Amino acid sequence: MKLLFTILGALAVLLGGVWILQGLNVLPGSFMTGDIKWALYGALLAAAGVALVLWSRRRRV
Repeated sequence: MKLLFTILGALAVLLGGVWILQGLNVLPGSFMTGDIKWALYGALLAAAGVALVLWSRRRRV
């Protein structure tokens, strides 16, 4: 389970990064491009991903 949560957290960080870049109009090519709310959603998702990775690394199993 520890590995699964670490992988899910890392994927959330990567996806959040893509959303941030699209929201800030750095990475064009979708309906999210240039819409600042997607940058905010991406930041929240990335933060949740970091928290999940840290939590999974601290778990004692």
